[in-house]
Amino acid sequence: MSVAAAPSVMTTEELLALPQAGMDRWLIRGELREKPIAVRNRTHSRIMVRVARFLDEWLDQQPEPRGEVLCGEAGVKLRRDPETTVGIDVVYVSAEVAARQPEDTTLIDGVPVLAVEILSPNDTLEEIDEKIDDYLAAGVALVWVIDPHHRTVEIFRPGEEPELVNVRQELSGEPHLPGFRVSVAHLFA
Repeated sequence: MSVAAAPSVMTTEELLALPQAGMDRWLIRGELREKPIAVRNRTHSRIMVRVARFLDEWLDQQPEPRGEVLCGEAGVKLRRDPETTVGIDVVYVSAEVAARQPEDTTLIDGVPVLAVEILSPNDTLEEIDEKIDDYLAAGVALVWVIDPHHRTVEIFRPGEEPELVNVRQELSGEPHLPGFRVSVAHLFA
């Protein structure tokens, strides 16, 4: 009788040591996920900049200490044992999480308040659903999935039904981003 080998659990350190080789890679509960690097088009890049700008303007109005807004596939270690490490298009981390990061870090080690994913043509429903589920399970309070094609934002919160807003509506960050509101149309302008 043969015994099946237990699946290998990868660490973030091992993930970061892999050669780039034209691959997007992330860890979900210690399991490597990878696919060819997505070519980000102008629309994706523009939306990422606009979301980060609106969040940064909101953040400037908040009392000290403030968190941080990061973008461009910001590396985030969401969980340990087994590790979940992902790249997120735009994140907002609290002042407490931001203060714990050493200046020379390549990853945010901690759970963001907000994770924003901007859909690309090569994203699959399974990949996006898995990321959303892991963000919420790790304790991310607010997840926005922006669909450039349909010009919508789907909002996810732990324990709640998803909410969909379109270009005729506003996107709110309440209660986790107090006072944050932006017209969805402005995200796509």
